[in-house]
Amino acid sequence: MSFVSVTQEALAAAASDVGVIGSSLQAANMSVAAPTAGVLAAGADEVSVAMAALFSGHGQAYQTLSAQANAFHAQFLQALTNAGGAYAAAEVANLSPLQGVEQGVLGVVNAPAQALLGRPLIGDGAAGTAASPNGGAGGLLYGNGGAGYSYTSGATAEAGGNGGAAGLIGNGGAGGSGWAGGAGGAGGNGGWLYGNGGAGGLGGAAAGDYTAGGVGGAGGNAGLWGDGGAGGNGSATYDYDQNFSRLGALEGAGGNGGHGGLLFGNGGGGGDAGANNKFVTAQATPNGAAGGYGGNAGLWGNGGAGGDGGFGGTATVIGDGGTGGNGGLLSGDGGAGGVGGTGGIQIYSGGGIGGVGGIGGNGGAGGTSGLIGDGGAGGAGGTGGGNAGVGGVGGVGGTGGAARLFGSGGSGGIGGTGGHSLINSGGGIGGKGGGGGAAGLIGDGGAGGAGGNGGDGTGAGGLGGNGASADWIGNGGSGGAGGSGGLGAHAGAGGNGGSLYGNDGSGGAGGTGASGAGGNGGGGGAAGMMGDGGAGGDGGDGSAAGGLGGDGGNADWLGNGGGGTGGFGLPPATGGFGGRGGRLFGSPGAQGRRALMCLSAACRC
Repeated sequence: MSFVSVTQEALAAAASDVGVIGSSLQAANMSVAAPTAGVLAAGADEVSVAMAALFSGHGQAYQTLSAQANAFHAQFLQALTNAGGAYAAAEVANLSPLQGVEQGVLGVVNAPAQALLGRPLIGDGAAGTAASPNGGAGGLLYGNGGAGYSYTSGATAEAGGNGGAAGLIGNGGAGGSGWAGGAGGAGGNGGWLYGNGGAGGLGGAAAGDYTAGGVGGAGGNAGLWGDGGAGGNGSATYDYDQNFSRLGALEGAGGNGGHGGLLFGNGGGGGDAGANNKFVTAQATPNGAAGGYGGNAGLWGNGGAGGDGGFGGTATVIGDGGTGGNGGLLSGDGGAGGVGGTGGIQIYSGGGIGGVGGIGGNGGAGGTSGLIGDGGAGGAGGTGGGNAGVGGVGGVGGTGGAARLFGSGGSGGIGGTGGHSLINSGGGIGGKGGGGGAAGLIGDGGAGGAGGNGGDGTGAGGLGGNGASADWIGNGGSGGAGGSGGLGAHAGAGGNGGSLYGNDGSGGAGGTGASGAGGNGGGGGAAGMMGDGGAGGDGGDGSAAGGLGGDGGNADWLGNGGGGTGGFGLPPATGGFGGRGGRLFGSPGAQGRRALMCLSAACRC
């Protein structure tokens, strides 16, 4: 019996099953109780009387046996139940001494390291307190770092406690939240061998009028194997009242994401900037803050995404999106860039018309990939702020991240939309689309981002981003379309195809001009040694002159050229020139057709 192992859960389950069996047998016995109580004789003769007596005796014997079986079942069920309770009580009784033994053993093991280095070998770090806000470090051999203290009251600008670092194996502690405009605590670093970095703490909300929100804490870095911690989000500024008399001065920036492990692991995402006051009066000019950078990966892993920029307020200071982290040196995709913040809204001040609305923040650039992997996409530009006068300019889209050896470049971010005017037709200019990321040795170039649309009324559209060229083998990226607006914007050009093989990218379409000329279409890129030239983009339609069609790209040795169509307008625009066909084999591109003299898309010929 020394090696018998008993699980109290198994005993409890067995007792339950036995109880169900007993209930079923009892129900069956009750159903046959009346027929087996006695049997009437079939006649008055001696044989019938003898047979009735015999069968009645059998029935009574069955009922006696059933009663004995029910009693045995009840005793067996009680024994199982008592045994389960006894084993449970024994485990509870043994638990306290074992815990004492465990603590004693750990105390003996940890005592030398604690005395010599001030840190145990095994165990989690203590959480931060108001008196000692930083989290304690985890054990040198094994243990997680303690979380930093998060303030809920106290003096102005109390910074959150930093998370404790792990030892050899373990996760870093999370940073604590700031208070009254204080910065969030940084996340602790993960274990040297294995473990994730701790997340950064949140920035504290602004304490009062004209005060700043807290910056988010940086995420902790991983060691050899693990993911970097996410950066903390920045905090919002102080809000405004019904008379727009309470405004913050600066929102908190997002914290940077932690780096992934040197061997394997993803970078942490950057924190978002806090939301700022959306309105600008004569009393304050709140500025947008930047999103945090995404963390870089080590040898193998993806870069972290950049954080989004915050809501801006003035026309000069804006919240840009954070840059995406780089992918691992060997393999991994770059992180996406963060979205730029929206520009602030300018309102009436002292009876006069407000000035220009806030500029939208620029989108963050995509991260560069490793030897194998795709570049990260660029972040979109922020929307320009609205205004009683002229709307703000949209932010520029972020550039796509570049690839290295095998992989495609990231797409450029879309330009931000121009701000709308609150009263007149002075909409803001749309932001320029981001350029596509460069391709690796083998891979496609990134597509250019589309230009942002202009604000309502006369706001011009933003320029489309250029597509990136391929390197040796791959297709060039397509150019971004021009933004539509009062004046249509010109589109981006397509990227060139790979030097050895690849089709070139098509040019983007020109933007439509609602109250002016349409934008020109982008030119198609040149093809590689083998491949077709890209088609030129169509010119944008305009209420005035239509945009010119983009020229088609030239083929090199083997391939066909491209061409583009002109936009509608008064006068109508001409199409682009067809690209040259391949020197050895291929047809030249067709001349783009001239648009008809009408403003309907159904009239295109």
